[in-house]
Amino acid sequence: MSKIIMYSKENCSYCARAKQLLASKNLDYQEIRVDQDPAKLEEMISLSGRRTVPQIFINDQAIGGYDDLFALSQSGKLTALLN
Repeated sequence: MSKIIMYSKENCSYCARAKQLLASKNLDYQEIRVDQDPAKLEEMISLSGRRTVPQIFINDQAIGGYDDLFALSQSGKLTALLN
């Protein structure tokens, strides 16, 4: 099973879309709320080099945000990345 981690914030529409996309594919993920823990925000920035949320990692590989996740899904590359 693939390990999916998503760094997010509470009132983030792109985070909500990413969660919906993952749920539509019946994929489990770990959500890390950076708005509740400043250390996790710094961790996210260190790992991804980005300050925006969501930041999604699949098997420890940074894939980016919602737009990147959606593009992977549409191209069929998300399935390959998960296997």
